[in-house]
Amino acid sequence: MNAPRKIWWTASEIASAGLPELPGSQQGVDKLAKAQDWRGHADFSRRRSGRGGGWEYNWQLFPLPARKKLLADAKQVAIPARPVPQARDDQWDWFDAQKDGVKAKAKARLEVIEAVEALETLGTPRYLAVIEVSKVTAPGRATIWNWLAMIEQVAVADRLAYLAPRHNGAKRATKKQAVDPRFFEVLKADYLRLEQPSFTSSYRRACEIAQTQGWSVCLEDTMRRRMNELVPRVTQIFARKGVAGLEQCFPPQTRDRSSMVAMEGVNADCHKIDVFVTWKDGTVNRPQIIAFQDIYSGKILSWRVDWAPNKVAVMAAFGDMIEDYGIPHRCLFDNGREFANKWLTGGVKTRFRFKVREDDPLGVLPQLGIKVHWARPGHGQAKPIERAFRDLADDIAKDPRFAGAYVGNRPDAKPENYGDRAVELADFLKVVEEGIKRHNARTGRRSHTCQGRSFDVTFASSYKTAPIRKATGAQRRLWLMGQEEKRLQRGHGRLALYENEYWSDWMNAHAGEKIVARFDPEDLHDGVHIYALSGEYLGAAECQAKTGFFDLASARQSAADLAANKRAHRKLLKDLRPQTARDVAAHLDDIQPKDADPLEGKVIRPAFGTRPGGPAGAPATPQSGFEDTWAPVAEFKAPEPVHEVETAEVEDRYTRFRRALELETALAEKLWVGEAEKLWLGQYQTQPEYSSMRKMYDGFGEAMFAE
Repeated sequence: MNAPRKIWWTASEIASAGLPELPGSQQGVDKLAKAQDWRGHADFSRRRSGRGGGWEYNWQLFPLPARKKLLADAKQVAIPARPVPQARDDQWDWFDAQKDGVKAKAKARLEVIEAVEALETLGTPRYLAVIEVSKVTAPGRATIWNWLAMIEQVAVADRLAYLAPRHNGAKRATKKQAVDPRFFEVLKADYLRLEQPSFTSSYRRACEIAQTQGWSVCLEDTMRRRMNELVPRVTQIFARKGVAGLEQCFPPQTRDRSSMVAMEGVNADCHKIDVFVTWKDGTVNRPQIIAFQDIYSGKILSWRVDWAPNKVAVMAAFGDMIEDYGIPHRCLFDNGREFANKWLTGGVKTRFRFKVREDDPLGVLPQLGIKVHWARPGHGQAKPIERAFRDLADDIAKDPRFAGAYVGNRPDAKPENYGDRAVELADFLKVVEEGIKRHNARTGRRSHTCQGRSFDVTFASSYKTAPIRKATGAQRRLWLMGQEEKRLQRGHGRLALYENEYWSDWMNAHAGEKIVARFDPEDLHDGVHIYALSGEYLGAAECQAKTGFFDLASARQSAADLAANKRAHRKLLKDLRPQTARDVAAHLDDIQPKDADPLEGKVIRPAFGTRPGGPAGAPATPQSGFEDTWAPVAEFKAPEPVHEVETAEVEDRYTRFRRALELETALAEKLWVGEAEKLWLGQYQTQPEYSSMRKMYDGFGEAMFAE
């Protein structure tokens, strides 16, 4: 707080100053001083030294208007401002980080200050106001004056932060034990790796290396704290658990469905049910269910069951959905081959499976005007139907009618009656149908769109007002049939498809052309419908030679893509862990283990079979009847040394890719290929090496094999 130029005043000086609310005569001033007991305050009154004597009074005893005038007059004199203890934003940041006890003390101090100022507004001098407030509150007058000094030049709105006691929030200065950086680097290289060794074992190995190198070490608890201080938790998880662990450190994206309507978007996936089923051909295995779900309501719209996920079942379930409810605007698919097949999504440029070619025939979804979205590979959270499958796994797979056929949801969770029986396919389908109906009709759903209603009611209420597209007769041919791109025979135009032959006289005009054949996968003998690559319908052709049937197998899912945060943490891990596990292994190899002290036997083995008094060193004679028993021991020979057999030279990637090309050519030309070669080719085509080599081959052709 600023002070006027004159601090101490005599009665005559006060009278002649003409200050507001003060008497203009010396007698009046003396009368006022006596009435308010100015001389009773030793800090603000004193006897005047020098000639004449008398009393002097401090300006703070004056009424509030008089003090304001003195302060206004003092502004003309430059008085250095008292510095603010801390910047406003920093002070509030510090205050917000304190505990409730510190904030409560600041609030109590502010209430005392406000009480002093309330008395000042009534005309009471500040020193008197402080005295009166100190009589009521616990703090003394000196403490209140200190608090007033803490808020000088501070805005009224910021006083609370500046009044907080700082001694409670001050951090103690602790002296940390020095750590040899070389010892710490070895510890990080050993501990921060995917094998996830325990910290104790990593610390023990680092100490062994430090002992041979002459490095100083710290206690295990000290190093554990230092590891947690200098290496962020997320980086530790990424180093020890990889990409899968890193993804768990970031919350999943929450999508709002409230702005959608029924049939605006659907998603589909397949799920293996944990029940043994006996199929019509006698095969026993766990069936796969392919289901389409409405994203807005969560209702399961259609489903099919097959022994393995395949595009035939997907097309059948897709057709059921369109027949019953209409054509959706968007589809969210998994990246499996059964959904990324060209029958369904041909022409879509962003598939995760199969090579995208410019002359690919349009699949069913693009021709129906359905926009396709692909779920992130290896990321089940992106598909809402995964939540429905979890309910079905509990309600359907553990149905009492499946007792003895339930196999458990994990290899280590098999029930004791595992494999007792297998359910007939017809009985299984009946229970699945009932379970899905109950799943859709169950009330109390807590999603944002259901609000306690069932999936059925939520879907029906929106379906009444939603713009629904129905399929025409020509469109029905699309999803009820498979699709293959073929070339007609150059002479007469006959079509060969899956060991069947199709022909009609109109096909002569299109001999040698590339076409798209659409057919019913469940009945290849029913004929095919032929389209041009542009999508124009050309006509139908009957089956002439009926020799085969259609069958397709499923494929594995592709690995998950790495996001930007994964690359960032990989770089951070590299910076924080300059040494690798190989460096630690090299240090351990340099350590010469100390030989153990030789042990002296305390028990002497007696020699049996030697007669007392016999010659020293004479061999013991076995008792009668044991000759045959000891004979094999006598004939035992040391094993012959094993000679290493030279192994064949390992194939390089060019040789493997050339082998894959030859197998693909043989399969395309209907040549015989062994089952082992087919299995190897299927596995190799899912590897990153095949993808990179295929890109090189498509760009450079046979030139890539040149020396």
